[in-house]
Amino acid sequence: MAPKKFGAGGRDSSNLASITNYGIVSQGRRAACDAVHVSKKLLKSTGKAAWIAGTTFLILVVPLIIELERDQQLSEIEFQQASLLGTPAAGAMY
Repeated sequence: MAPKKFGAGGRDSSNLASITNYGIVSQGRRAACDAVHVSKKLLKSTGKAAWIAGTTFLILVVPLIIELERDQQLSEIEFQQASLLGTPAAGAMY
């Protein structure tokens, strides 16, 4: 019994060629390519949305945090000055 031939001219390669010519195989291949294309577009737009959200956070929230920290530092300085001068600070309760 002779071994089966694989590759050009062999029976298995002709069967493979006839299977790949079926319409359902072409439709499956097209569907897979479309799914890859949509996935790439989704990942790209998700990345853009994340970048926009991060940038918006930096623009809107970080200045507020800096201002709050500055106000807290000013309050501490006023309290220290008032205690050095011997007068109670305006908002201090004992």
